[in-house]
This record gives sequence, structure tokens and C-alpha cells, in this order.
Amino acid sequence: MAHFAELNSSNEVLRVIVISNDDVAANGGDLHADAETFVASIVPHSTGGTAWKQTSYNSNFRKQYAGPEYTYDASKDKFISFKPYESWSLNSNDDWQAPVTYPNVTEMSSLPVMITWDESNLRWKGETIDLSKTPSITYFVWNASSKAWSEV
Repeated sequence: MAHFAELNSSNEVLRVIVISNDDVAANGGDLHADAETFVASIVPHSTGGTAWKQTSYNSNFRKQYAGPEYTYDASKDKFISFKPYESWSLNSNDDWQAPVTYPNVTEMSSLPVMITWDESNLRWKGETIDLSKTPSITYFVWNASSKAWSEV
């Protein structure tokens, strides 16, 4: 099955639909403008929809599988995921990157650290849960300078 993302006039993805591989092959093949035209002829645009672009469910082309709130960058011919936080920026691979490097320590006292981004304080925070202690939750913040977790 082939997947096509519907774009609005700002190249934002509105939805993704599935089209038969046979229909795509009969209309120019993968990544062909004729296949996009074919899709437009059989699937009406939703409100605000203006174009169709093929996306790869397996991320074999156009960087990654498109989804709602992604954008299509025509100059790079790829789909870019939505920006997770205001402070994040795109790196050279067009992946969103936090202003602080992701922690490389993912375990404390033999317990996995559940890591989340704290946008208000521009830092990584973590927590461990020790179920052997009724349960006991310990909270941490990542110190990017020392590359270690600090308990809070």
C-alpha cells in the first residue's frame, strides 16, 4: 500500500491516506507527480487541502513517515516532524534537538531513569521508581556540565 499526505497551502500535513500500489504504479509510480495528480482526482481535498505528496510508511524516502502537524519542506523534499518545544531547533539532519544534550546516563542505582524535557527551566529531568520500597519515587535534574544526575 502507498501512503499520501494531504498538504495545505503552508505545506502542513492535514491527513494521510492509503492508495493501492497498483494504482500508483499505473500512474507514474512512486514519487511521481502523475501519481499525486491521480490521488487528487479520486480523493477530494479536505477543508484547506491543496496538494498530495507521497510518504513512506517505512521512512524509505522523504526522511520520515508524515503525520498531522508535520510539514513538507519542498526544497529538501522531506517531511519534518512538528516542533516539540519552542526552545528546540533543527539540527543538520532535520531532527529536532534540545538546547541541552540528552542525558547519557539512563540508570541510577540499577533503576531506569524516566527522562522528560522541562521547557520552563530548559533542562532534562528524570525520575526513578523503586517498587521494592512501597513504591519510592526519586526525582533528578540533569547537570549538563558534570554529565550527571542531581537528586532534587
